Amino acid sequence: MSLIRWEPFREIDDLFRQYSPLFNRSTRAADESASQWAPSANISETEKEYLIKAELPEVKKEDVKITLNDGVLAISGERKFEKEQKDERSIRVEGIYGTFERRFTLPDNANTDAISAESKDGVLRIRIPKQTVAKPKTLTIPVQ
Repeated sequence: MSLIRWEPFREIDDLFRQYSPLFNRSTRAADESASQWAPSANISETEKEYLIKAELPEVKKEDVKITLNDGVLAISGERKFEKEQKDERSIRVEGIYGTFERRFTLPDNANTDAISAESKDGVLRIRIPKQTVAKPKTLTIPVQ
């Protein structure tokens, strides 16, 4: 006979896993498209620029808005649910639809006047060039 270690938290995890579809937002009906979702984003850096790649599958570039306010770059928009065709019915809808927004605080050396964006193959690429930041000067002021 082998001994099995009892782990009470494993039983709780199993319980949540078993009933999680009841609470999962992604399994709600498509008519309830007012849910909020946040697209995944990858941020990378080279010597010349920062690059933000946001995954926006099935989002048209006309439905995306990019704004910059006080050093914070915001990406917002909407992923719209396509209505069913007459000869088609949904069996399962796992995609999340509705409005989204992501915010990124830009570093001090970001050249905000030269930011560019492009959307291709469901990926939004935002290029933020770097600029040289003047180093603070230390002045010695004589006391008279």
